[in-house]
Amino acid sequence: MTCQRLQAVQPGTRHELASLEARIMQERGRISPLYQVLLNAPEIAKGWESLLSAIRNRNSLDPALREMIILRVAVLNRADYEFDAHVPHAIEAGINEQKIQALKQLDLPYALPEFSEKERDVLKLTDVMTREIQVSDKVYAPLKTQFNNQQILELVTTVSAYNMVSRLLNALQIGH
Repeated sequence: MTCQRLQAVQPGTRHELASLEARIMQERGRISPLYQVLLNAPEIAKGWESLLSAIRNRNSLDPALREMIILRVAVLNRADYEFDAHVPHAIEAGINEQKIQALKQLDLPYALPEFSEKERDVLKLTDVMTREIQVSDKVYAPLKTQFNNQQILELVTTVSAYNMVSRLLNALQIGH
């Protein structure tokens, strides 16, 4: 994978980045093309790593719900690199191939039997936040009955953050 617009910083080539690279390696196991580009701005890379690691690794959401959100955002934003990077995580979280394929439908029919009511409500939130920005009470209300305040914040933050990820990937053509 490459970045067509910014030169990636090759890990180990800038002494001043050693501790940040070690932190990324500890959390992620590798320094992906995305992080190699982020290393061009170390403070942004640090903040990015903190936020995205909290969302991916330190929250109370069911990992399958989290990965469905990420895959759905990637589809809606046409971020193939993001989608492909998260399919293994989705499978590990227990999402089957039928659901993964269903998430690829641009106009997701929310009555699909593959998804539970809770999953459909989360996917509606994901679609509305990504496409329309403003979330109506009609979309929000079912979430209040299924999730506590912390989990709702985690849902909304996950959708928001992965919109940020896909938009950065696409703007800088990372992985293209």
